Amino acid sequence: MSEQRSVPLREHLLALKPCLHGGLIQETSETYGIPENEILDFSANFNPLGNPFEHPESGLNFDEILKKSFEKLMEYPDNRYLEFREAAAKFVGLGVAPQNIIPGNGSTEIVRLVVECVAEKGDTVLLPWPTFGEYEMQCRIVGAEPQYPRQEDVETLPDEMLEKAKILFICNPNNPTGKLRTREEIKALAERCKKHQTLLFVDEAFTELSDPTQSIADLAANNNYVFVMRSLTKDFAIPGIRMGFGIASPEMAEILNTARLSWNLGTVANTIATSLLNIEGGMDNPYLKKARVTIREEGEKLKAKLNRIRGFEAGDVNVNFIFVDISKFMLDSSELSARMAARGVLIRDCVSFHGLGKDYIRIAVRTEEENDRLIAAFGDVITQWGREQAKNELQHVIEKASEEGIGGRKTCEYYPCHFEGQNCTFCFCPFYPCENEKTGGKWIQSSRGGKVWSCVDCHLVHNKEIAQQILDCLMQEGDTDELVKVAWKKVMEPIL
Repeated sequence: MSEQRSVPLREHLLALKPCLHGGLIQETSETYGIPENEILDFSANFNPLGNPFEHPESGLNFDEILKKSFEKLMEYPDNRYLEFREAAAKFVGLGVAPQNIIPGNGSTEIVRLVVECVAEKGDTVLLPWPTFGEYEMQCRIVGAEPQYPRQEDVETLPDEMLEKAKILFICNPNNPTGKLRTREEIKALAERCKKHQTLLFVDEAFTELSDPTQSIADLAANNNYVFVMRSLTKDFAIPGIRMGFGIASPEMAEILNTARLSWNLGTVANTIATSLLNIEGGMDNPYLKKARVTIREEGEKLKAKLNRIRGFEAGDVNVNFIFVDISKFMLDSSELSARMAARGVLIRDCVSFHGLGKDYIRIAVRTEEENDRLIAAFGDVITQWGREQAKNELQHVIEKASEEGIGGRKTCEYYPCHFEGQNCTFCFCPFYPCENEKTGGKWIQSSRGGKVWSCVDCHLVHNKEIAQQILDCLMQEGDTDELVKVAWKKVMEPIL
């Protein structure tokens, strides 16, 4: 007799791991004891302007909308969601009609609905990596088998791979890389998918904050093998109210609307979502247009500041987040994210995205003031890490001095040398930051704003004789921090 399962669930679900996301404000508050309202979240990507109710140009009044929703709290929502579907079609434009719209309680529910209705256990689904983790999560729940072509190979996927697959997921712009595919590129892919009867699932959750002209919503409205998803969460910065929708051919939409959960939008979400979708001017409302301009301008500024951090390589600004390669940085993504969280600033550790390891982070584009706070926090983390390394290195130097003497190291694994031919007896100055300009050190303008102490022109502690005197002081019995003070007073002050 086979061993009994501990819970009456399908076998493949027993090893299922939760999908990781950003926006863990409450968890961070509990972990580090930081009040939630003091945490700055760059790990989740929303409209940097905040919700439209704070902007008169949006033409929306939250109190009036909420009051309207309260009037129907004692009734079930109309499961047809006629007003929502009409507003969504109008908002999208491109010839999309109400009969093309499938309401959803946020994008995750829409992904689940489509996967459940298309894929079965053992079916192949294509998840070009890296991309949004919920696609894989929902596919694994139904028992589908993911394959992972690279994002770079999407346009040249073999015919046999498409022929075998039930769904190909494309996030455009892609999360987390920010890659934006053109409308023509997606159209060409849609033609191939239709030929092989593979559903092309295009996630356009960020399109209103990127370049709406690249949308293929019109293709989905007339093609049984194209499905487009939209999310209101990102556009309007209201993640606490779950709302989104899918776009499909009338035939597909009718079936999906029958299969979706009844009353999947509550009265409050339905009323607010309908009001948002009816925003005057649709995607060209001044609020959304201003958001796109802000993202482009502040994103480019933020990218330049990120690239000034040694070991950071920021990607293109196509949407309201930036993908950053930190493979050459001193810390991996998990340690960096944890250190930033301890300072009340959340960034997205991309380790949970398939294939990325600990070499990448994702950062939301926010206002200039908030972006500068982010850069300052990176600076604080680097400074603190440097001090920790300096203390460890100093202990190492002290312990090994009697064996190796000084002047034996000609390279430094931590930082490039201050100057040509530097003697690395001390990889870090024991006195940093001494703030004494007589050393040759000085205050300089920081790329993140404000001033920072620079030792570039200080050669003193790398002079062999001076290094030996400092080392003699530090090798005495006693607390290292106190010995550093003694060394400064006994060795440095007379020189200065």
